[in-house]
Amino acid sequence: MEIIDYKKLRTKRLDSEGAKDVIGRLLIGKENGASNFVMRLFELAPGGYTPRHSHEWEHEVFIHSGEGEIFKEAEWVPVSEGNAVFIPSQEEHQFKNTGTEPFLFVCVIPSGVPEL
Repeated sequence: MEIIDYKKLRTKRLDSEGAKDVIGRLLIGKENGASNFVMRLFELAPGGYTPRHSHEWEHEVFIHSGEGEIFKEAEWVPVSEGNAVFIPSQEEHQFKNTGTEPFLFVCVIPSGVPEL
């Protein structure tokens, strides 16, 4: 068993075309011995957003804190602390922070795809 303090983990700025003010942390992955899933934490600054995209794998998301919206089926849907989101494979999606505080969410994906 391993207990991890996310605040002590390395951060990776994920700003790129289509993304703004996104920081990612790899919580649990191959280096921890996880063979089935990867757990990541994303932090979006106020006004920040992830790129709009889709991929072959499903993923599960838990909103840890803050307020935001997720792009779902061509609409923006509000999400906030305590919400869980299931994103099926091939579904286009994007997260954005609509609040004044950081928007943090945990994202679980299958192993074998890029961890972060």
